[in-house]
Amino acid sequence: MSTDGVAESYETYAEQVEQPRFTDWLRERSEPTWTEAVEHRFTQELVDGTLDDDVMARYLVQDYAFVNTLVGTFARAVEGAPTMAEKRRLIEFLDAITSDENEYFKRSFDALDVPESERTDPELAPATAAFEDLLVRAGEEGGYAETLAVLVPAEWIYLEWASGVDEPPEQFYLAEWIELHAIPSFRSFVEWLREELDRVGPTLSPRRQQRVAELFERTVDLE
Repeated sequence: MSTDGVAESYETYAEQVEQPRFTDWLRERSEPTWTEAVEHRFTQELVDGTLDDDVMARYLVQDYAFVNTLVGTFARAVEGAPTMAEKRRLIEFLDAITSDENEYFKRSFDALDVPESERTDPELAPATAAFEDLLVRAGEEGGYAETLAVLVPAEWIYLEWASGVDEPPEQFYLAEWIELHAIPSFRSFVEWLREELDRVGPTLSPRRQQRVAELFERTVDLE
């Protein structure tokens, strides 16, 4: 057993749980950091509309810089996907990132008076640089499973904190950021990502499962 009570191996976990999912095992291993990320002061203030505009502007600048690397990671996932069905699903999400979400960033930058230099060539925060490095290494040094190990928590955490918002904030750049990560199509995509990792994870060797778990937990740390 691990120190927090979660089985160290997925094989043991699967024997203990009635309906085991590989991604549930990974999420439980990442606690309490997972809950801290979902319930962070930033996400709470974003949801209730009290987040300072300067804080949101800095966040979006960093996130937009990160998106460029994220697109590359999804492209590598497309290369590693086993069939055309998986490739098509990933490509559809890439299309959403590079169209609807990209337009959101542009409108939000304008509303928040973000200088052009910060939009195109910002100084990366340490966490952003570390996250970009993690994404690149996961794809280059691993395979489809390792790439999913980073993508799943990165998108799943967004879904978790954005879900269940009854009254969106008045500021469109807050309300639409929540909406982008709570709409049915995004929810469906995150569930599909989880299902992919649920399918692939149990087939990996124990050593590779531990590598996937480490990548998952590191992603949660950076979130």
